Amino acid sequence: MKRIALFAAAALMLLGCNQKQETATTAQEPEGPVVYMTRDISPEALVKIYQALGVEATGRVAVKISTGEGSNPNYLKPELIKNLVQLVDGTIVECNTAYGSGPGNEKDERNTSANHWKVIERHGFTPLFKVDIMDEEGEMRIPVQDSTHIKYDIVGSHMANYDFMIALNHFKGHPMGGYGGALKNLSIGCGSANGKAYIHSAGKMEVLDMAKLWTPEFIGDQDGFLESMAAAAQAVTDYFRAKKGIIYISVMNNMSIDCDCVDHPEPVKLEDYGILASTDPVALDQACIDIINNQKVTATNDPTDLLSRIDKQHGIHTIEHAEKIGLGSRQYKLVSIDK
Repeated sequence: MKRIALFAAAALMLLGCNQKQETATTAQEPEGPVVYMTRDISPEALVKIYQALGVEATGRVAVKISTGEGSNPNYLKPELIKNLVQLVDGTIVECNTAYGSGPGNEKDERNTSANHWKVIERHGFTPLFKVDIMDEEGEMRIPVQDSTHIKYDIVGSHMANYDFMIALNHFKGHPMGGYGGALKNLSIGCGSANGKAYIHSAGKMEVLDMAKLWTPEFIGDQDGFLESMAAAAQAVTDYFRAKKGIIYISVMNNMSIDCDCVDHPEPVKLEDYGILASTDPVALDQACIDIINNQKVTATNDPTDLLSRIDKQHGIHTIEHAEKIGLGSRQYKLVSIDK
């Protein structure tokens, strides 16, 4: 199986045989942005790694997560994220999907606000948090720096109501993108239904056309789709950097090869790893990929399927293009906050 090219060789050597190592640094200079890491996956650890970033979430704070497809059990649970969201007085923000789950699965769909609210409530978010479906009342366009495929990014109109974003990502696989992390959460995750179609089609479908969804016309340019995700992620990052700011936190647990948007995901074959955080979304996604690539096959831990999916879908290209257009760096310094 083809292995993904690694840009953090020294970090990987340290992570491989001794995962308790306190710090790891990329081999190339300059070291690049810091990616903080903890092996603890708990509400307290999530707050601790947020505080390690040294960036205070101020103003009206949007916490962008995936609330999960109806029958998908792998999404970030309300109990895990509660302390952090309440600390920053945040609002959970989501957008509707561009697809349904098919006849008989309507109760699990998130393609309409009415259905989406039912899933959000069933998954336990509404009793604990303020929740906002950002495209419930429409969409808006925000500028992109990279117009190779998309000429703008189409996001939920309620994004205008927030000053700061915490991109709280669940790292896992994805059927089309290969993997899902910070860059996907910022791009597809913040896109309205039309915005999702625009990105998936690499700019060919500006208005969602269900008759053409998942046809070769819609998904014929894989690298174009991945590059469009990078461009859209940069647009959202630029939007919040021009306001009060944005940070990125990724939880590496329940890592199926399928995304939280898949109604019935493949079984999880990887052990939970930890939580990573950075002020650079490219470095964060690269660090997560490097950790998975360095996992050893054991009776309870097997990265083979996830790495195969990332290779098959050329998932690393999203990170490559994001670095190329100036969104961030694939070189990084990995710093453990565990004592």
